[in-house]
Amino acid sequence: MGVPHSRMIAATVVGVVVATAAVTPNLVHWLTNVADQRLVDLDVYRTSGQAVLRGASVYDFVTEPPQLLPFTYPPFAALLAVPLALVSWPVAQGLMTALILVALTITVGYGFRPLISRFGDWSPAAWGVLVGLMSFALPVSDQFRFGQVDLFLVAMCVADCATKNPRWPRGLLVGLATAVKLVPGVFLVYLLVTGRRDAAWNAVLTAAAATLFTLGALPGDSVDFWFGALWDNSRVGSNNGTANQAFRGFLLRMYWPDPVTSLVWLLAVALLAYFGFRYARRASLLAASGTLAQNQAWSAEMTGIALTGLLAVLVSPIAWIHHLAWIVLVVGALAGDGRDRARCGAAAGVWLFYVLTIPWWGLDLIAAGNPGWERALGRIVQSSYALGAVALVFVLGIWLIGRIKAGSSRVPGVPSPNPAGLGTLAP
Repeated sequence: MGVPHSRMIAATVVGVVVATAAVTPNLVHWLTNVADQRLVDLDVYRTSGQAVLRGASVYDFVTEPPQLLPFTYPPFAALLAVPLALVSWPVAQGLMTALILVALTITVGYGFRPLISRFGDWSPAAWGVLVGLMSFALPVSDQFRFGQVDLFLVAMCVADCATKNPRWPRGLLVGLATAVKLVPGVFLVYLLVTGRRDAAWNAVLTAAAATLFTLGALPGDSVDFWFGALWDNSRVGSNNGTANQAFRGFLLRMYWPDPVTSLVWLLAVALLAYFGFRYARRASLLAASGTLAQNQAWSAEMTGIALTGLLAVLVSPIAWIHHLAWIVLVVGALAGDGRDRARCGAAAGVWLFYVLTIPWWGLDLIAAGNPGWERALGRIVQSSYALGAVALVFVLGIWLIGRIKAGSSRVPGVPSPNPAGLGTLAP
């Protein structure tokens, strides 16, 4: 057994141990939580699968007290949840947490690829450390707390956009993710504005095929969703609660008149979409321009994907904290290959910001009896993750793209690696 091979095995062991040590306390905490507080969203998915098996409506049930949660997702998600209904509740919990960890590992691998690759034979150890670190971010930790699927969607979208020469038609995974939850549909726009029309078409066809298949399998539920549940925001809980970190959630917590809130929200969504997709397009085209070294090209492409993920949260009427799982790609894009100290500092700062439970600090500030200015500040603190995401759109779109350009100088006489080798522009 050669020394490099031995180092790789040792690095893999270290990576697994570190990631396991970081994630285990979180898993133990939530898997041993009070029974009626344990992976409550997984319970929703599993109950929807049970409803499908017995022929009941997936939009008429609520989970057991005290949660009383309804199913709010497209009916295609209920079909995918059927396997969860075929196993016991403890097995479903263990299976879901394992799959979330796999999805996190895949997402970290894509998001931090330039940094991980710098460690050579020890890259598995670096990978494990990064998985452990990212598991502490609240949007990631909440995946394990609730048993959510957001990291699956993140992994599917980033794999579809960034994999070199995928074995599937590019756009397939984005289409499937959109059929599970509508929010990843923003990547249809991303594929279009970055010139990947074939991939966009594949995504549309995949989402349509999944939806039509579900219409045939669950016609009543399909009608209930598209003409009822989809438009009922009250089904998902309090829209003005702290956990709603969509930009609309921030506006709702201002308690302005409804017409004013709606108008400001529509204007804000239009502006965020305009600048966000413009920056995402710029980042992706920069990656394909042939002017960047390979690691910088990867960072540029990851910047475009991360920007689109942030838009998925910000433009949605409702986006819970766990929807911000895209933060893994944001931190990875900022960190790059780890050679730029300013970028590493920004990555560490963003990571820490989303580790701290800052939105919940606002609850103390808005308590009755506090001065008016303190309560006003509390409303802003409650929306800190949403406002942070707004800021990140411009940090990534302006500052980071500028740093990537400045940090990728070509050595005379040495051709740059072909960024198109990332495979992102191929159909």
